[in-house]
Amino acid sequence: MRLILMTGKGGVGKTSVAAATGLRCAELGYKTLVLSTDPAHSLADSFDMELGHEARLVQPNLWGAELDALMELEGNWGAVKRYITQVLQARGLDGIQAEELAILPGMDEIFGLVRMKRHYDEGEFDVLIIDSAPTGTALRLLSLPEVGGWYMRKFYKPLQGLSVALRPLVEPIFRPIAGFSLPNKEVMDAPYEFYEQIEALEKVLTDNTQTSVRLVTNPEKMVIKESLRAHAYLSLYNVATDMVVANRIIPDEVTDPFFKRWKENQQQYRQEIHDNFMPLPVKEVPLYSEEMCGLAALHRLKETLYGDEDPSQVYYKENTVRIVQENNQYSLELYLPGIAKDQIKLSKSADELNITIGNHRRNLVLPQALAALQPAGAKMEDDYLKIRFA
Repeated sequence: MRLILMTGKGGVGKTSVAAATGLRCAELGYKTLVLSTDPAHSLADSFDMELGHEARLVQPNLWGAELDALMELEGNWGAVKRYITQVLQARGLDGIQAEELAILPGMDEIFGLVRMKRHYDEGEFDVLIIDSAPTGTALRLLSLPEVGGWYMRKFYKPLQGLSVALRPLVEPIFRPIAGFSLPNKEVMDAPYEFYEQIEALEKVLTDNTQTSVRLVTNPEKMVIKESLRAHAYLSLYNVATDMVVANRIIPDEVTDPFFKRWKENQQQYRQEIHDNFMPLPVKEVPLYSEEMCGLAALHRLKETLYGDEDPSQVYYKENTVRIVQENNQYSLELYLPGIAKDQIKLSKSADELNITIGNHRRNLVLPQALAALQPAGAKMEDDYLKIRFA
């Protein structure tokens, strides 16, 4: 299965690009699903038809769906939902409030990953296009396998065994006082089962022959800055970006004096997009005179984006993590485009290398060859952070 994730700052047009990409893939004969994992769905508006949690046929070979976290929770984590609801009701919330609050913060991202894994395992579709949440939420989604793995290894697995062992002893005292039971084995097992699914999906997300991220941006300063940060963070999580879409460029035929300054600024920012994302391919999309709503409009966008091309191809391949051995020394090389060395902080604990850029951190589990060594220096060279070990 080919997996394509569309992301970008909120409002840049990633849903339209995702829908248009799906149209072209379906036109080429690929069974294609466009899945929205953004809590504020707009995919149905883009296709101008009703969509729900389950895949609905849009046209031949093309299906659309909008993730419903409540339904995903009920279908795949029912025991946990019932337990959380029980706890909330014991704390004084009525049934409806407890049901709604049973979806804890971050669950949308978890269920987005689980839904992706399920489609990958079932193999029903040739191409899965994810219309993801805005950049920050999407990055949290992509970091979940690694961050979740750290918590599961360090905290949850020991706690799980302890809870199951102590429950028969503590339950008779705990329930009358608290008003609800301690979690049983089914409830305690569910998060770890989810983690195992997410861990398996990580191998797919980091395989750049199967998975690519496409960044949708606008020729505006703030949007470009966020897109550049997203590109660096995606590389930090070892997820490949294969294309940038510069959307809503004012066409040359617009000559109204009101747009003169806008066009001049856009000309500068268009060049910045090409320069800063090099060598990634950049596709430019004009600002249309109508909103991108309905199949007719999406077909025009599809022609502009792809023409006769196959959108399921991998437009650019780059190894974002490399381990090199030279003269009996190892170096770990991370592809971090557009990031200065002084913005990066490194620390090592046991077999984990902690890499921090801004408020994003990655715990990279080192192979045995590097785990026993210590970082002995680092430098930025050709967009690679090269960390020498001694």
